Order: sequence, then structure tokens, then C-alpha cells
Amino acid sequence: MSETRKFKSSVLEKLDLLGKKYEAMGQNLDSYLEGLLHADYLTYWDYINLDTLLSLQQPKTSFPDEGVFIIYHQITELYFKLALHELSQLHEIESPSGKQMLQCVTRVNRYFKTLTDSFDVMVDGMERDQFLKFRMSLLPSSGFQSGQYRFIEVACTSFDRLMHADKREESKGYARSDIAGMYDEMYWRRGAVELASGKSTLTLLQFEDKYQEQIVELAEERHSTNLNTLIEGLPKGERSPELIAALRMLDAQININWPLSHYRSAVKYLQRNPEDIAATGGTNWQKYLPPRFQKCIFFPSLWSKEEQDEWGKAWVNEQLAL
Repeated sequence: MSETRKFKSSVLEKLDLLGKKYEAMGQNLDSYLEGLLHADYLTYWDYINLDTLLSLQQPKTSFPDEGVFIIYHQITELYFKLALHELSQLHEIESPSGKQMLQCVTRVNRYFKTLTDSFDVMVDGMERDQFLKFRMSLLPSSGFQSGQYRFIEVACTSFDRLMHADKREESKGYARSDIAGMYDEMYWRRGAVELASGKSTLTLLQFEDKYQEQIVELAEERHSTNLNTLIEGLPKGERSPELIAALRMLDAQININWPLSHYRSAVKYLQRNPEDIAATGGTNWQKYLPPRFQKCIFFPSLWSKEEQDEWGKAWVNEQLAL
């Protein structure tokens, strides 16, 4: 006859707490414990859906380096998801503190720094001849069509700051009800026009069919809780030097370092021949990517007029010196 097993008091306490938890939900603890007897142990590969994840790379051509292109862009989108995860938490907090903002911004900075620092994995990881061939098989798709990147912009700053530079001043103090009408002047839309006709590219038409409504809805939702608005409403006592530095870094990471990494890649693979622009899905990357043209700045109050006028120039000078 087997001996009765004696449990530690800590185990019995947890069982009692579990019983109360399930009872509050109208559930029976005994049934759940019986289920545990038959449940298998969790594995790493099942927990992160590893087999599914590794099956998501499906090249359209036989060029080996297309795999590098796909994997890096998938990694990028996962980091974008991490950034949005952080920013959405601030949105959910009523009157977030400077400390909470600093934690969020520091994490998002870390994600974008990792992306920028790792961009050479793709830039130097593909043969130019292979890229130019397999890229033409992917038209009209383009990294321009990343909806998550636009969501990050909307979560970071007020909607008027995302309009083309010559439209921002007249849009200051916009109301939530104005947002849908402001959409047509988003700064990045001018980077997706045909050079010859000035018409919207198929790249843009596809993107807007999928994401325009979501962008407008998110902008309306974040009208008073985007990061720039939260910062402007933060008591001066909570605007610590560390928070200001982190916000300036975020602005530089997203609006200078990240687009210029893409610009350097485009120059390497597409050079400056307008005929090659088709390989980016038809977007006019030569006018769209350089920050000096767009001057997209999330937190303008944190930068001097001179810094805004010279937006992105320091990065270019640094690259020229290499």
C-alpha cells in the first residue's frame, strides 16, 4: 500500500488560491488538475511556433540571396511590432509619468538601434546582380508598404507633423474630426508618385487600399495620446534630462538613421539612374528617403531651429568622411 504523499504548506496554499480563482469563474479546480495530468510538457519549438516561423520564407525566384532579403524584412517587421507594443502601453495608461515614458522610449530606441546597426546584414549580404534580378520579380511590392512603420509614426507624433513640410504650419491645432481630410497631404505620399505623370503608383494604391483606413483610425485614436502630445502635456518637473535625451535619440533613430540606412542601400543597389527606380516598386526614393527633404521631426520643441534646418546633415557628413 503506497504512502500518502504529504505536500508542503506552500503547495497547499497555492492549491487553495487556485481553488478560489476557478470558483470565482464558476469552474471546478479538480477538472483542471485532471487536465494537467494528461497535458504534455511545453517545448521551446511549440511555444514560439518555430516550425511555422521557419516556413514563412517563400522566395519567388531561384536566386539564393532573395532568402536574405525576405528574412531581414521579416525581422524588421517583428521589431516594428515590439516598438508598437511599447507605444501602445503608454496609450493605455491614464496620464503616464515621465518615468514610464522614459522606459518606453528607451526600449523603442533599443529596437531601432538594433535594426539600424544590423542593416548591413542585408546591404552587404546580397550580390547586387542577384538583387537587381529577383527584385524585378517582386513588383510592385516595396518596403514603402510597411503599415507598421506608419503606425509607429502615428503613435509617436501629432498628425500635423506627418504632413508634407509645406502643409504643417496651417494644420497646427487640428481637431480629431480634421484627420481624415489631412491624410492626402501625408509627407510620404509624395514619394510614391510616377516620375513622368505625377500619378500615384500601384505601390501606393495597394498600400492605401489595405492601410489608409487603419492609419486614419489610429490617428484619431491617438489624437491626444500620441507620444509628442503626451510629452508636451508633461509637467516640467517630469521632463528629466534623461527623457529629453531619449526622445531626441528616438527622433534621430526613426527619422534620420533608419531612412538613411535605406538610402545608402538604394544607392548601392539602384545607383542614381531614374530608370532603376522601378526596382523599388515605383517609389521616388531619391526624393523620399533623404531626411533633409522631408524634415519629419516627431518632437520639434526639443530641437533648435538650426538643428531642424540641418536635419540629417550630420549623418551625411559622417558617411562622406568614411
